[in-house]
Amino acid sequence: MDVLMLKPVFKDAIWGGKLLSDFGYKEAGDSAGECWGISAHKNGDCTVMNGEFAGKTLSWCWENHRELFGNMEGDVFPLLIKILGAEDDLSIQVHPNNEYAAEHENGALGKTECWYILDCKENATIVIGHNAKDKEELADMIHNARWNELIREVPIKKGDFFQINPGCLHAIKGGTLLIETQQSSDVTYRVYDYDRLQNGKPRELHVQQSIDCIVAPHEDFKQERVVKNFDGMTSTRLVKCPYYTLEKWDVDGKYTFKMDKNFMNVSVIEGNGKVNGREISKGDHFIIPSLMEECTLEGNMSVMVSFA
Repeated sequence: MDVLMLKPVFKDAIWGGKLLSDFGYKEAGDSAGECWGISAHKNGDCTVMNGEFAGKTLSWCWENHRELFGNMEGDVFPLLIKILGAEDDLSIQVHPNNEYAAEHENGALGKTECWYILDCKENATIVIGHNAKDKEELADMIHNARWNELIREVPIKKGDFFQINPGCLHAIKGGTLLIETQQSSDVTYRVYDYDRLQNGKPRELHVQQSIDCIVAPHEDFKQERVVKNFDGMTSTRLVKCPYYTLEKWDVDGKYTFKMDKNFMNVSVIEGNGKVNGREISKGDHFIIPSLMEECTLEGNMSVMVSFA
């Protein structure tokens, strides 16, 4: 059994630019904002590039060969991995939880997500959280466009990590490249978009849905990093939540492990090496299926590893 090497799906965005092509995705173009590296979502379904499933989409593999994923239950492949390159600011937004999305978005999943900062400009910030003391003040600040009072910005640097639970007001700011691990959902509620125009018109806002979903007062998420050293690899667990565990593996040499998960999503964020003898390099995305009893990573590289 081989790993499933995946062909990314690229999406242009009003806030996109050259950050993804500068990262190494020459096919991304000059206005790309998103690389969907591991996705079975209908809005960006990745294609397997190797082995017996070459040419098949990840959603097809999930539907027809569930044994690749440890025979997990569920209607949809649970996770989605993106690399985002924001030349400009994203809208101020929030994601719903599973219950709200199921009721209001035709049974869609909610969206719990997290960000690992791959690179950013000097003195970069992100929006995470707000300053409203309760829902009443939140609604007043939004309806009266008191954005400077409402929005909370925090400084960021390369290597920072943020877990963004449903209900957390957030936005990536310009000059930031990050990798996002999330539930397989594409539901986003925009509460403010800087009055920008796209094709001559303002983009759609979702003010009432945002007020419904934003948790007030804001609650910071805190979880300690867990570092473990192995022969040939150092693992840093960034988060463990009900929907995913995310770890950063720094490989230096050769690391062999027994596959004990339903599947593992792997994205190479730095360097190059091999997986079971197959050449891999920065920007590659693949899935280690449960049928692979043992896996060897070798080289000098950093990879993000997630599993449900």
